[in-house]
Amino acid sequence: MTLPDADELLERAGFDAETNVLTRRQAEVLALRERDVPQAEIADSLGTSRANVSSIESSARENISKANETVAFADALTAPVRLTIAEGSDLYDVPNRVYSACDDADVKVSRTAPELMKLIGDAAGDAVQGRAVQRDITVTVTNDGRVTVRR
Repeated sequence: MTLPDADELLERAGFDAETNVLTRRQAEVLALRERDVPQAEIADSLGTSRANVSSIESSARENISKANETVAFADALTAPVRLTIAEGSDLYDVPNRVYSACDDADVKVSRTAPELMKLIGDAAGDAVQGRAVQRDITVTVTNDGRVTVRR
């Protein structure tokens, strides 16, 4: 199998090593893995071990997770709408709470109730099981209506 050209993939995606939280090697490995290239083939092309490629991929995904959490934190600092959804709450009650808080803050949210429940449930991970909130989560809405969820 011929590997996709990693440099081309990174260029098309707009990777800039100076401004990115990923190293070039992490970005290269992720770009190839996102195209379903097996770790063993990446290792061969890079002249390293599969275990090393696995470690690079794992570190890259952890860096991305931290970067996403940092952005959510920064958004939460300035978001005009911030709600704590307490453990034991019913997920079906959350959209009305969000809409009400947005009305009070004069912020428009362009998501339907089912869309909000899905977004919150997905973003909360194991903090939401079915309709039940298992531990406190924070829902914020920015001035432009973007909804973020933090566990």
